[in-house]
Formats: sequence, C-alpha cells, structure tokens
Amino acid sequence: MLNPKLKSRGLPKNAKKDIPKLAEDVLSGNISALSRAITLAESSRNEDRQLRSDLIKRLFPHSGKSYRLGITGVPGVGKSTFIEAFGLAAIQSGYKPAVLSIDPSSSRSGGSILGDKTRMNELSLHPKAYVRPSASGLHLGGVARSTRESIMLCEAAGYDLIIVETVGVGQSEIEALQLTDFFLLLMLAGAGDELQGIKRGIMETADAILITKADGDNIALANNAAQEYRRALHLMPPHEGNWIPKVATSSSLNKLGMDKALQWMKQYHTLCTENGYWLEKRSRQALYWFEQNIQSQTLQLLRANPEFKQMMDTTRTQVEALKTDPFQAVDEVVSRIAFEIKK
Repeated sequence: MLNPKLKSRGLPKNAKKDIPKLAEDVLSGNISALSRAITLAESSRNEDRQLRSDLIKRLFPHSGKSYRLGITGVPGVGKSTFIEAFGLAAIQSGYKPAVLSIDPSSSRSGGSILGDKTRMNELSLHPKAYVRPSASGLHLGGVARSTRESIMLCEAAGYDLIIVETVGVGQSEIEALQLTDFFLLLMLAGAGDELQGIKRGIMETADAILITKADGDNIALANNAAQEYRRALHLMPPHEGNWIPKVATSSSLNKLGMDKALQWMKQYHTLCTENGYWLEKRSRQALYWFEQNIQSQTLQLLRANPEFKQMMDTTRTQVEALKTDPFQAVDEVVSRIAFEIKK
C-alpha cells in the first residue's frame, strides 16, 4: 500500500455466507474471485481469520498439482523482465502460469509500491496468466506471510506453474526454499558477483543459476561469469535428490535461456519423482509451515490476552529505558508463560 495507515480491506463483514460461493468461483478459474481470495489470505484482521480458514479448508483438496518455481536475485538483476519473458515461453510450452511477486516494504512506513504488474504488462494481460504483486510487510525470508496460502489458491484456480518472485535482498531469501520445488538464482555479470556470490547460503541452495542480460557488449562478460559459477558450484556440498545444479546465460531481450530453464525444470521433476525426493521435499515443507503457523498464531493469542499484554507493555518499557537486559527480559517473559501453562 502507498498509504501505510490504510487498513486492510479483507472482505465485507457479511462475507461469511459467501465463502462457499467464493470457493466455487475460484475453482472455476474466475480471476476476480481468485484476487478476492488472496486478499482474504493477506488480511490481518482478526474477524477474517475464520473466513480464511473456511476457504482454505474447502480449496486445499484441489491444490498441490502445480510446479512451484522460486526466482530470486539482487535488485537490478532483471527479475521482473526475465519472469515476463519466461512466463510467455512457459505458456507456449503448455503451462498456465501464476506469478506471485513479492515487493519489499518500507521499514519506516510499511508501504510498498507493488509495481511488478506494470513491469510485466504483456504477461499480466495474457488470458492464460495471472500476476499478483504482494507486499512483504516486515516478514523476513524474501516472501510475504500469506505466500503459502496464495500458492494453494492459485493451484485451486487451475494454474499449473506458480512462479514466486522473492524480494531479492540476498542471503535472507532462504525461506522461499520452503515454498518451491525448483529454485532459480539470477545473477549479474561484471558487478563483482562472480566473487561475492561464491559463498555459502543462497548459492548452495540454488538448483540453477542464470547470468542475466547476456546481450550486446555484455555477452563475453556473461559467459565468463557463467564459467566462474560452474567452478564455484563444484566447491558446494552435493544437492539433495542427486540433482546437479546448472549454469547458463540468459537474455530477456533476445529470449535467450527461457527454454533452457524450462528444460531444467522438467529434468529436475523427472529425477526427483523417480527417486522419491519430490514428495519428501513437499512433506518437509508442509511440516515447516505447520510449525511456523503454530508459533505465529500462539503469539497472536498471547497478545490478545489482557494480562500478557500488560506484562509485555511493562517489560517493553523497561527494555526501552535500558533498565533491563533484552535477553533477561525474554527469559522472564517465557518463564511467566510457562508458569501460567502449568497452572
């Protein structure tokens, strides 16, 4: 939102009776209904929590059949331009793609520009594609809090390739791995990335690396960078599922590298389906999000408790005034919670 003070719209108060109809419309592929469903998933209003739960329960059996692709890279690498060219190539290959584009939010105002739809103009207008920009809020890990639910909703609406474009802030993108099947890292040539990128973290988690903007005078630089990354990947631990990470150059301008990425995706799916890693990875991801949501909702319940809120306000004041150590304050709060549970 451009205006951080604007409250989350969610759905109208009388929307509870419309959830069955909303679910039915999503399943029919209605784009307007899908957008309303994702808006509900993104809502932070307490009154929308049960509506969201009801909707998810109805649509969950119809999800899980898509290919989930994560795409990340530093700002300026050309993620949006690449995704538009890649999405159009995927449509030609028979896919029906949905793009969940995560925009960084301001740490001061909480607002986001949400401009990716304007940068993917052709793809967003294509009848077989869906582009949805979302704000990351203050959620770490390169994705929005509701991205998991948004993926499921897009799958229920019939999209079989879900592209998650992460914020692109570097090493904090790891949480996106818990959402996707295949993780594609976009890198620039000639920007110091050849050495800076050769480190553990995001590099060792990538299933493939594409050097972007390999056109014009930049072709030689891109080819050299690709060779450096191939050497670097030999220093990384072996990938789970016995997959060998791939490296190539790409040009969104010349539509170079799109078919290569699609080919890698299919090869990865075939390999990991045959050796059982595909299902194992999805199972681990589901468990991860179960535990994350347990923590999140437990904290929400605690904050809704008047006694806990008063204790937190008092402790927060003491920490802010430097009268108590933050770590000691955490221990005291947790001890108080444990005591109340035992009662």
